[in-house]
Amino acid sequence: MTTVTNLGFPRIGAKRELKRALEAFWQGKSDQQTLLDTACALRHRHWRLQRDAGADVVPCNDFSLYDHVLDTAFLFDAIPDVYRALADRDPVAGYFALARGIQRDGVDLRALEMTKWFDTNYHYLVPELHREQRFRLRGDKPVAEFLEAKAAGLHARPVLLGPVSFLLLSKSIDGSDRLALLDALLPVYAELLAKLKDAGADWVQMDEPCLVLDLPLEALAAFAHAYARLRECPRPKLLLATYFGALADNLALACDLPTDGLHVDLVRGKEQLNEVLERLPADRVLSLGLIDGRNIWRANLDDALVLARFAHADRAPDSVWLAPSCSLLHVPVDTGHERTLASDLLAWLSFARQKLGELRVLADALDGKATAEAALTEARGRIASRRTSQRVHRPEVAARLAQLDAASARRSAAYPQRRIVQAQRLGLPAFPTTTIGSFPQTHAIREARARNRGGMLSDGDYDAFLAAQTEACVRFQEDIGLDVLVHGEFERNDMVEYFGEQLDGFAFTANGWVQSYGSRCVKPPIVYGDVSRPAPMTVYWSQFAQTLTDKPMKGMLTGPVTVLQWSFVRDDQERARTCRQIALALRDEVLDLEAAGIGVIQIDEPALREGLPLRRTAWAHYLDWAVECFRISASGVRDDTQIHTHMCYSEFNDIIEAVAAMDADVISIETSRSRMELLDAFVKFRYPNEIGPGVYDIHSPRVPDEAEMTALLRKATSVLKPEQIWVNPDCGLKTRGWPETRTALEAMIGAARTMRAEVEALQPA
Repeated sequence: MTTVTNLGFPRIGAKRELKRALEAFWQGKSDQQTLLDTACALRHRHWRLQRDAGADVVPCNDFSLYDHVLDTAFLFDAIPDVYRALADRDPVAGYFALARGIQRDGVDLRALEMTKWFDTNYHYLVPELHREQRFRLRGDKPVAEFLEAKAAGLHARPVLLGPVSFLLLSKSIDGSDRLALLDALLPVYAELLAKLKDAGADWVQMDEPCLVLDLPLEALAAFAHAYARLRECPRPKLLLATYFGALADNLALACDLPTDGLHVDLVRGKEQLNEVLERLPADRVLSLGLIDGRNIWRANLDDALVLARFAHADRAPDSVWLAPSCSLLHVPVDTGHERTLASDLLAWLSFARQKLGELRVLADALDGKATAEAALTEARGRIASRRTSQRVHRPEVAARLAQLDAASARRSAAYPQRRIVQAQRLGLPAFPTTTIGSFPQTHAIREARARNRGGMLSDGDYDAFLAAQTEACVRFQEDIGLDVLVHGEFERNDMVEYFGEQLDGFAFTANGWVQSYGSRCVKPPIVYGDVSRPAPMTVYWSQFAQTLTDKPMKGMLTGPVTVLQWSFVRDDQERARTCRQIALALRDEVLDLEAAGIGVIQIDEPALREGLPLRRTAWAHYLDWAVECFRISASGVRDDTQIHTHMCYSEFNDIIEAVAAMDADVISIETSRSRMELLDAFVKFRYPNEIGPGVYDIHSPRVPDEAEMTALLRKATSVLKPEQIWVNPDCGLKTRGWPETRTALEAMIGAARTMRAEVEALQPA
């Protein structure tokens, strides 16, 4: 019998049960035990769901209250010393202090830095290590969750982030070599593996996703050393799990490591199967990642079956396992919760539960079961329906794409000339202050939106409500003294979903939630067809807000690459083509904003770095079309219209030339968690345009004071010219409350005024 396994499952629940439990706990509305009980119930529900959907082996320890990388750091006691007393006294409080920061009862701790998990929109907490780092087991989470599953009668496989990837994904706070800590870390892994063996685990999944990256020789040596050491200890069998791409030049190493099985991604790297079969010893298990764990389209099961049969012909049937390409963390739980999607579109979709069902069909086909052919026939019908649907292709969109030329992606004047006329138009002081866009989305706002969508609040009454919220927000910004205002985005549910709802070619789910970080969940739009903009999307509220003030009002848009990256994108054409369609739709919106009198327009691209391919050989092609798409969206405006962009939680060193090539007049970036470290790339490159280095981490409930923000700005002025610097938070304020927002922004504005005074004092009399 062919084995169906899974590498990981969504944590948050089909209807965001974990999110609600977390936020109730953080707000003091429930206690710790209630949170832990909810987490336990979700784990059990998800294990049963996976088993019932067709999985023979389910993962355990893939569940997390916040982030699995943070879980690993906490498990091995790799936590900064300043958190240790709190973590010893109250492990849950210490854990969340690392994740979110804390400012309570005399304790004031920043959150760990957060960044993207490879090229996904999932964010992980970056462990901080140093040359004297010591490791030990703190708690027994992997063992406890395995025993939970075992007690429930489930065949479970514990999941661990492997030791080398853990070190590579961490940061050194003193410049030391992270891999030099490997020998200190391995005994703790060995201790944990021995405990899992004693608990009855027959296999452990060791995730080493860094094996699909370009790796230096010392990292390759670290993998060989680590698994040679782990082979010597008492342990369950090890499945080495790789995903998000092909192993390429690391394939021989991965096949030769002394593990008991290897998982490979055959969705992003199907070309590697033949070489894996040739290289992987015959006594090893081969786990085939046949179903896309990162997108929501039904698989072409006939194509997947070809790969599976090819492997079966080479191996003993019981040594070939079928699995998703990666953890199903990145897709929603179940299409069965969707009631509003058109039936033909719904038939094209596959969420986590359906993906396991597709794997069961493949396994049954390999095993010669009579029921498999009917399921394969049904799958062929779904694929054919999508391929021939009139929903998908629109000739007028293709015709417009064909008219694009080099001038479509170029401003009429260079930045130095634009800067002069923009300064004349806007009249801003040194260190101008602004925000990234959104202001707090209160319960009243969310309730009004829900009532309007449910037909309980008329469109007229809803618009009147939004107008009152917008005016109050404008008055608030004027009152505290911001220089460039925003309208607050109270009409928007999500920075991508809002736009997708108004663009042709997009569809939306009711419960298609995925985790971005912690309790932050998003419901990605589905790009199923050609994209166009039938009508203005943001002009009304930006123009309305501008009528309320004499200060500049910033129009707010989500950029084409981010709309692409944060959606589930059609897989029947190149992503670059879809992105250009989105860029043209946004270009129309930018020009309409300008025509409405909006002189500052921000086109957010936080996902530009996220979309970068994992292998350097593919970077140039991606960056060429990604930058081109941003420029298409922005380049139709006059010289005196100032274009901003925003990026957060990105490493810029490797792509700084591409960031500069976007030619935005102002870029704002996240820098507060890294204490301005992310500015280094802009400094070394001598970035010529203006920069807003974030001085306030909005993802944490902690509120820094004016002195702390001033210190960050002084650090920025030590490497940038004062005239380059804007002052802003790290990101939008949607998730924060009004009292903390006022306190933080007043401190930020005070810091900007202090910097103005200091710079003026240095000017010659």
